[in-house]
Amino acid sequence: MSAFTALPLTKPMIENLETLGYQEMTPVQAGSLPHVLKGEDLLAQAKTGSGKTAAFGIGLLHNLNVKRFRVQALVMCPTRELAEQVAGELRRIARFKHNIKIVTICGGVPFLPQQISLEHQGHIVVGTPGRIEQHLKRGTMNLD
Repeated sequence: MSAFTALPLTKPMIENLETLGYQEMTPVQAGSLPHVLKGEDLLAQAKTGSGKTAAFGIGLLHNLNVKRFRVQALVMCPTRELAEQVAGELRRIARFKHNIKIVTICGGVPFLPQQISLEHQGHIVVGTPGRIEQHLKRGTMNLD
């Protein structure tokens, strides 16, 4: 385990992680974050509660261009509950920087509010495969 300060993260990101209680990296974070920060592809598997969301979320947010209003990352989750959980944690990690828009799109909730959110060009979309597919087929989400 090592400290997040060992990574090339911005001071505001480090300070926010500290306020969230992220002191030391978990094994999955220590093994993946250096690669994620470099923009390398990665496949990781770890138990629930091991810090996987932070492992990809910190790198994703670090590399995000806030001035570029378009979908820059798509996170697919198998269930609505997990998508909402992941989006919530990404929002907590993203508090270090203003104007990061994270949109959650899942089935079981009205389509139109999600479409309106997507029209305002979120940076990160977190959703379930079925609803993501619906938005892509209807042309209400652009991943170009």
